[in-house]
Amino acid sequence: MPKYMQLKQEILTWLDSGRMKPNERMPTEHEIAALFQISRQTVRQTLGELEKEGRLYRLQGKGTFVSQPKTRPFQETQTIGMITTYISDYIFPHIVRGTEGALRSRGYSLTLSSTDNDKNKERENLESLLAQPVRGLIIEPTKSAQGNPNLDLYLSLQVHDIPFIMINERYPELHCPCLKVDDESGGYAAAKHLIDLGHRNIAGFFKTDDLQGANRLKGFIRALREHQLPLQQYTVTHYTTETKSTVPYDAALSMLRQQERPTAFVCYNDELAVRLLEAARQTGLSVPDDLSVTGFDDSWLSTATEVKLTTLTHPKTDMGVRAAELLLDLIQGRVEDAAKDIVYAPELIIRDSTRSLL
Repeated sequence: MPKYMQLKQEILTWLDSGRMKPNERMPTEHEIAALFQISRQTVRQTLGELEKEGRLYRLQGKGTFVSQPKTRPFQETQTIGMITTYISDYIFPHIVRGTEGALRSRGYSLTLSSTDNDKNKERENLESLLAQPVRGLIIEPTKSAQGNPNLDLYLSLQVHDIPFIMINERYPELHCPCLKVDDESGGYAAAKHLIDLGHRNIAGFFKTDDLQGANRLKGFIRALREHQLPLQQYTVTHYTTETKSTVPYDAALSMLRQQERPTAFVCYNDELAVRLLEAARQTGLSVPDDLSVTGFDDSWLSTATEVKLTTLTHPKTDMGVRAAELLLDLIQGRVEDAAKDIVYAPELIIRDSTRSLL
C-alpha cells in the first residue's frame, strides 16, 4: 500500500475512533511527517485528499481542522447489512433465510455480503456498508481466533451510532450482543458420548482460526482429562481455513494406517466428518464397525451419506430470526443490556456413525 494511503487509513482511524474531535486542529504537516517518518509532500497529498472528501477543512493562516461528521440518513432507510464468512455453503443459507424472513416481516430489506473467511474482504465489506445508509449490521467475525485488524472500522460503527450484533462468535474487545452456540459444551458432549461407548483411543480434528473451533477443542480436551484418558501425540489435529482440504484428511489417513490406531474421531463439523468417512473407506475401514465418527452442526450433510452422522445441533434458522429481531430491538432502544449474549446449548443427535465397544 502506498505511504500516503497508509497515512490516510491512520488519520481516518483518528477521526472515526473519536481520537480527533470535530473542529479540533490537526497536527502540522511537519509534525505528522516527523511522527511517521515520511516526507511532507506525502503528508500534504494525504491531507489534500481528506479535505476533498470533506473529512478535514483548512483555515488560511490557522491550519487544518477536523470536519463535523455528516449526518447519516438512518431514518430514510429500512436496510440492514449482513456480513457472513460464507453465503451459499453449508449451514449459512439457513441462517440468511431466517434473517431475511424476519426482517421482511418487519418491513426491512437485507444487503448481504461474504468475506470468504478473509480479513481483507471483511474490511472491504465494512467500508462498503459504512458508505451506505444502513440502519444496522449483523456480522459473523472472520477468523475470530486470529485477532481483529479491522478494529478501527468497528469503532467507526460505534462512533456513527450504527448498531451491530455478531453471530456464531464475537471479537472479545467489542461491546455488542452475540448469538452463538456453547461450542465448548458441544466438544465435551461429543467426546463424552464416545467415552461412554467404551472408546479410549479418540482423535479430534479442529479448525482453530475461529473461536468456535478453539472452544470445541477445549471441550474435547476437558472430557478426555476428566476421564483420565491419555493425550497422545496425534490426539489433536488442528487446521485453518487455508489447510482444511489437506491437513485433516492426510492426518486421518496416517493415523488410521497405524497398528495402534484411534477407534473414534471427533470432528469440528459435519463437513469434515463426511470427508473423514472417505479416509476410513480409503484405508479399508468401516464406519461405525471399525471407526466411530461424530460431526457438529446437524447440517444437511449429516444425513446425505450412506452413514448417517452422530452430530451436535446448531440453531441455524432460529439464530437468523433471533439475530434480526435482536438487532431491530437494539435499533429501537428496547434492549437493556447491549452486550448480553444469546447462547444455544447444542444437543447430541445419535445416528449411525458411532457404536459401543463395551
